[in-house]
Amino acid sequence: MNRVPAKGPFGRLSVQLVVSHVLVGVVSLTTTAVLVFLLAPRLFDTMGAGSDEMPGRGLGHGGGVVVGLGALRPEVLSALQAALLWGVVVGVVTAGLLAALAARRVLKPVTAVRSAANRVAAGDYGTELPRPGTVELSQLVDDVGTMAERLADTEARRVRLLGEVGHEMRTPLTVIDGQVEAMIDGVLPASAENLAVVAAESRRLQRLAADLSALSRAEEGRVNLDRQPANLGELVAGAVERLRPQTDDAGIELRCAPAGGVRVEVDTDRIAQVVTNLVGNAIRATPTGGRITVTCSQEGPEAIVRVCDTGEGIAAPELERVFERFYRVPDRRSTGRESGSGIGLTIARQLAEAHGGSLTAESAGKGLGATFTLRLPAGPRG
Repeated sequence: MNRVPAKGPFGRLSVQLVVSHVLVGVVSLTTTAVLVFLLAPRLFDTMGAGSDEMPGRGLGHGGGVVVGLGALRPEVLSALQAALLWGVVVGVVTAGLLAALAARRVLKPVTAVRSAANRVAAGDYGTELPRPGTVELSQLVDDVGTMAERLADTEARRVRLLGEVGHEMRTPLTVIDGQVEAMIDGVLPASAENLAVVAAESRRLQRLAADLSALSRAEEGRVNLDRQPANLGELVAGAVERLRPQTDDAGIELRCAPAGGVRVEVDTDRIAQVVTNLVGNAIRATPTGGRITVTCSQEGPEAIVRVCDTGEGIAAPELERVFERFYRVPDRRSTGRESGSGIGLTIARQLAEAHGGSLTAESAGKGLGATFTLRLPAGPRG
């Protein structure tokens, strides 16, 4: 993150507030002084003329002679000049003092918010944020608080993922180590059956590493797509059929009804990965006796793949969060099937968006199933 370079003393908000107030005072008082000096002589010239015999004198009440206003012109203007000069000085000083107080009042909560934000940045996500009295600063504090909550949640999920990844890696490594050591000691023969166990656990590790690598590339925008014209229905059907043995073992009905003639220009391996992820996620969420339906169609300029299940469903607040990295739906029931790493849907959405499409989730609520919709730009109808 680039820091804003220092701009000298005039780059500080406090200095700008003081200078702005002083300038307002100077301009106002200067304008007043100029107007007074322009209008006062004319006023004296108009009102200060005495009689013809004695200029500058006139008759007062009762016949007494008084000095006319014209004779007082130099003295009054001199006094007025001194008064205006002192007025400017006092006005400027007052404006500066008031500006300093205003700047202190404004910057005090800003400094407190800044200090709290630094503590959040250092990892203290439970920092209590001050509540300023102004609406704008209160909104800023709310935004910082939201950021802190999201950072805390992300950090918690990151820590949880590290533990889960460690657990996922430890299990196959333990099996591999046990199998290999047993074969070295002669307890188990180096048969094709025993070596197949080692190979299966090695592939499990490779899948986990591939998921983590794919997530990293997707989030950094480094996904390389080999786009080719393809029949989306055939692509979806192929991906679904590869998972049919899993649904048969789980006692789940799997229906696939892709429409023919839906043409797209996509990276076929990546889209197959997205469909596989969506169906695999549906398998984990659907109990025995449930149903998963996969459809493919074209609606206007969009090619659409929908994966619907009759599983445990998703609560409304979780519909967007299921696409966050490392996130898992809370209180998900335990099954004997392989659990996900919590990054599959994140990768799937990133791949959909890399193709210029989208991936969304819908659900009527807990226990009412869910529908995941993949939208892609459609090509000319075949």
